[in-house]
Amino acid sequence: MTGNGMVQPGDTARNFSLKDQNDKTFDLYEQAGTCVLLSFHPLAWTEFCAAQMKSLETNREIFSSLGCIPVGISVDSKPCKKEWAKSLGIIHTRLLCDFWPHGAVAQKYGIFRDENGFSERSNIIVDKNQNVIFVRIYPVHSVPDITEVIGFLKTLK
Repeated sequence: MTGNGMVQPGDTARNFSLKDQNDKTFDLYEQAGTCVLLSFHPLAWTEFCAAQMKSLETNREIFSSLGCIPVGISVDSKPCKKEWAKSLGIIHTRLLCDFWPHGAVAQKYGIFRDENGFSERSNIIVDKNQNVIFVRIYPVHSVPDITEVIGFLKTLK
């Protein structure tokens, strides 16, 4: 990990276990052998975050064909994420709750915004060997370019 604390490509991914919107546990290290996209978003119920999470759901078959599991992560609670997923029509994409300890996973990855109480908007790809291979931070008021992520994944094939 670099001096500023944010993960960088080449770092070993830090393990975590979080509940998703359906109260199922997602453990990063249990995904060994599969690529994982950690798509951090600041808060549920916001326009940019909704578009970011819907892009994961819309492209789920592409991610699957590239051997990658996309998950959304924010500091919101399970009941909040459950209702939000329902309102967005998100059925397959797991929306993970970094609720308590507040933002612990975002802090572990060095992307927690203390002044705001939520994570940076970012995409982090962890390869099948549990190494960080892609890190992008985006402006909070923007929607990440999912085609960039998909393009990167295609280079791994």
